[in-house]
Amino acid sequence: MKINDVALKLGVAAIALVVPSAKVNGWLGDAEARYKENRAAMAANPSDVPVAAMAEDQYCTPQLKAIVRRVAGACGLLGGGGEGGRGCQPMQAASVASLSGEDFNALFVPLSQRAHIIQFDPLVTELDPAAQTQLEKAWADQRGASFFFVVARASSDGDTKKNEELSAKRAESVLKHLENKFHDPDLKKEVGLLWLGESFAQLGTEFCGWQRSRTGSTEPCTEKEINRTAFVAWIDCAI
Repeated sequence: MKINDVALKLGVAAIALVVPSAKVNGWLGDAEARYKENRAAMAANPSDVPVAAMAEDQYCTPQLKAIVRRVAGACGLLGGGGEGGRGCQPMQAASVASLSGEDFNALFVPLSQRAHIIQFDPLVTELDPAAQTQLEKAWADQRGASFFFVVARASSDGDTKKNEELSAKRAESVLKHLENKFHDPDLKKEVGLLWLGESFAQLGTEFCGWQRSRTGSTEPCTEKEINRTAFVAWIDCAI
């Protein structure tokens, strides 16, 4: 091989290395410039910056993020939220998402100031006026969050299969009211429905102190009442 040929090949190889490097440096420079521009814009107009419910490190623990990701994926909310993922069946929440009842309830425990509890009478699946008001309040409190979870339950009274049907219809009633009230074109990409019946993740009376649609009721909040409910909440963890 001639010396000129070797030199030519070495020169081509050097150019091949330099060009990608130059492109990477260019991308990094553009990213740094955009970062500085965004920082300057945030400093100049702090009111334009979306504010989450609280700093992520205050409640978005690795465990909570893992639970949110598993449930969101099982409900079809990750990757576009198509029609095929509308609502997780009762046992899917336990088996497909691989959650224990305790882990599932942990999804909402750190959100005691953000979640709302929609209450129902025995055997009733429609929202009463107080429940509608509570649900609308929860929906309006988005604050930049991406996922709105509806977790419907039933008490242990009666037949197990019937209670699964009750909780499913309660979840659907929540979705129907949101659709009729807000006409949000992105709603089906944001709302995940979970109905658990009586067989999974039953709640204790410690949840009676949360924001409920019947907080002012003179009736005591019992374990059966707190499980005739739908928990609703925006989740703003980055998952």
